[in-house]
Amino acid sequence: MERNHHTVGEAAAALGFRHDRMLERVRGLTGSLLAAVEAGARSTAHDEQANLVSWCEDELIPHMLAEEGPLYSGAHGTGEAGLLVEALLQEHQTLVGLADELRGAEGARAAAIGMAISRVFALHVGQEERLLLPFIAASPDLSLAEAVGSLEDVVED
Repeated sequence: MERNHHTVGEAAAALGFRHDRMLERVRGLTGSLLAAVEAGARSTAHDEQANLVSWCEDELIPHMLAEEGPLYSGAHGTGEAGLLVEALLQEHQTLVGLADELRGAEGARAAAIGMAISRVFALHVGQEERLLLPFIAASPDLSLAEAVGSLEDVVED
């Protein structure tokens, strides 16, 4: 189901809402993993790690891949934002690599990787919202409303 956000403000708010929910979830999952590791509850830590891996596979990675099309493509082709988009794409690769690492990690290492995922994602979201979205919104040849409107996980929220 596609919903077009009629204004730039609505589009930015929808993506911001989605990001906020994702940040809240990754912080909660990471906190649960860290607490289980600190308590020495190996079985619970294993379960919490599996929950974080599932979230990465089911939400984080699909969201990032979706952004790479409509949200990044127009800005990537510009001289002004091309390097920013390259940096954001590198962050996506870093997050995918961390998720892969998390699958095989245990204990304190898994908790540390979880914290890295949470913090890199927070940094990434901040750059998108403070740098990329305003650039797209201000560009006469780009449409933030259309780009965000095509992101299914944002539209479904």
